[in-house]
Amino acid sequence: MTIRTRCIALAVACLGACPMAHAGAVGETHRVAHTPSAAIRDARQSDALRITVWYPAAAGVTETPLQIGPPDHPLFDAGHAAADAPFAPGRHPVILLSHGFGGSARMMAWFGTALARAGDVVIAVDHPGTNGRDPMTMAGGLLIWDRAVDLRAALDASAADGQIGPHLDRQRLGVAGFSLGGLAALVSAGARVDLDHIIAFCHSRAADATCAPQSEAPELTLAAREQALKTPQMAALATHAGDDYAIPGVRAVFVMAPGGIEALAPPSLRTLDTPVAILLGDGDPIAPPASNGRLAATLLPHAALTVLHGVGHYDFLADCTAAGLQQQPLCQHLRVPQQRTHAAAIAAAQAFFASHLGTDGTADAVDDAHAPE
Repeated sequence: MTIRTRCIALAVACLGACPMAHAGAVGETHRVAHTPSAAIRDARQSDALRITVWYPAAAGVTETPLQIGPPDHPLFDAGHAAADAPFAPGRHPVILLSHGFGGSARMMAWFGTALARAGDVVIAVDHPGTNGRDPMTMAGGLLIWDRAVDLRAALDASAADGQIGPHLDRQRLGVAGFSLGGLAALVSAGARVDLDHIIAFCHSRAADATCAPQSEAPELTLAAREQALKTPQMAALATHAGDDYAIPGVRAVFVMAPGGIEALAPPSLRTLDTPVAILLGDGDPIAPPASNGRLAATLLPHAALTVLHGVGHYDFLADCTAAGLQQQPLCQHLRVPQQRTHAAAIAAAQAFFASHLGTDGTADAVDDAHAPE
């Protein structure tokens, strides 16, 4: 196990000394997959899984802002991309991206578009039942292992798509996630969920803020979740919580402010061979580092930990606008400029994936004889 602790100044300083190998245009396109699990978690019982893909785009396209909130006064700026632009030629490394509890793919566009600008195809989803675009549900909050199912469904749907698939190099596959998305990324690499472990933790004196109801869904108290797990449907589904949901071919995992780590079986973390980079802030009260990111770093055999001083949990959301700073409670927790935190995260992720996936800002030429099946 390798654990590195850096201050934010050092991480940002790397930006000047470690320029991106590629800085091209970015495209954004959307698809929909259909899974039985989505119907269980979605408030309307829809089996649709929304997919967002950011990718290296052909030169000369026009990017437009990606924003969240009312068009006349958006609350978040999430980056720029050209809608449905042609792909840049070749096959590119693939990064699956999982948002946090109550977030969305668009909320993580600041990160996804940056990786796409450096040469990766980033495939993100809106996890049913735990995304900010739809009503939150108890099933979404309980069936956390199905987030890995979402990522695999999105990957398979993208690979089968006539426009996207030919540009994916599935031999260079990574996963990234923020908050609960960090847990999903680890499950996608082979970690196993252990509900008994997290329940015991939440009833112990060591219980942390992840055991409490979150502001995005205050009705999902620990007592309510435990009661829901006693219902026949949830009890039957929970018997599969500890199954293997690893996505074949994952070679590297990058997580930001991971949460819910006590819901993972410690033995499954100790035996995880995949390299993992963990980035967190030491001012995070939502996913306290001691029982989340730092805990994962001590258990994982191939973990590298980077700690950003003064950074909290919501610093990893999209950039708060002036309106967001006034109206959005999540924006009022910021103590460090988000641009610095985002720059550190992007630099760290690009370097990590370049090291483990061979991403160097260039794409493999499309070769039908060696294209992934």
